[in-house]
Amino acid sequence: MTDAASLPGQPRGGVVSGPATERAVNVLAPNPSAMTLDGTNTWIVSEPDSDLAVVIDPGPLDEGHLRTVVDTAEKAGKRIALTLLTHGHADHAEGAARFAELTRTRVRALDPALRLGDEGLGAGDVITVGGLELRVVPTPGHTADSLSFHLPADRAVLTGDTVLGRGTTVVAHPDGRLGDYLDSLQRLRSLTVDDGVHTILPGHGPVLEDAQGAVEYYLAHRAHRLAQVETAVERGYRTPAEVVAHVYADVDRSLWPAAELSVRAQLDYLAEHGIVQP
Repeated sequence: MTDAASLPGQPRGGVVSGPATERAVNVLAPNPSAMTLDGTNTWIVSEPDSDLAVVIDPGPLDEGHLRTVVDTAEKAGKRIALTLLTHGHADHAEGAARFAELTRTRVRALDPALRLGDEGLGAGDVITVGGLELRVVPTPGHTADSLSFHLPADRAVLTGDTVLGRGTTVVAHPDGRLGDYLDSLQRLRSLTVDDGVHTILPGHGPVLEDAQGAVEYYLAHRAHRLAQVETAVERGYRTPAEVVAHVYADVDRSLWPAAELSVRAQLDYLAEHGIVQP
């Protein structure tokens, strides 16, 4: 058995519902798959002595899950006062409108189409609810509307799909762009170096105890994959499908469609930088 401390980011055991930090509690959605890992992590975040809470990513439109999130907060003596979205993929956001009905909350997101209420989210925004402080960190790349939330009091960052608790994420071409994603990883690395963030609370997979190690692993992985794609093109593999079959030959074929999205993003990046012909 591999020691978790030796894995990128030092994942914390299995993925379970329950407290993850002093201020963050996970409620795991029942939607496991190859793409969602164990399921979507729905985060309830609040100050320990406050009766107000924020929910990040209600998850899929699953009535049982949404009610479990509400019940979990209420059993802790808290009322959900606001709903936030890291991005608009269905496994994170499909249940948001129904969740807003159950909790009578606004939904704030970067994408106006996902909002319920007048307020959106953007770079530099600071959200305060019941003494809790969350800082909005733009992290586009997985999708154009991807955001992370810095939780300074716990020295943690909630990353949605930008950094996962296990494996690596997809740059969802054409909405996701590799250049943006690399910039976002550098932005997260700065949080670990300059702002003392040491814990990643991801949208899928276990909590990561070594935030800097996780982000640096992601940066190295992306550089390695990009070099592999460039080499594949130089050897005559031209279409995204051909590149995937060559570069991802050791990856489960069920994941090849997702890998092709990332390869398309990588080919665009290489073309934009004049490294390969578009």
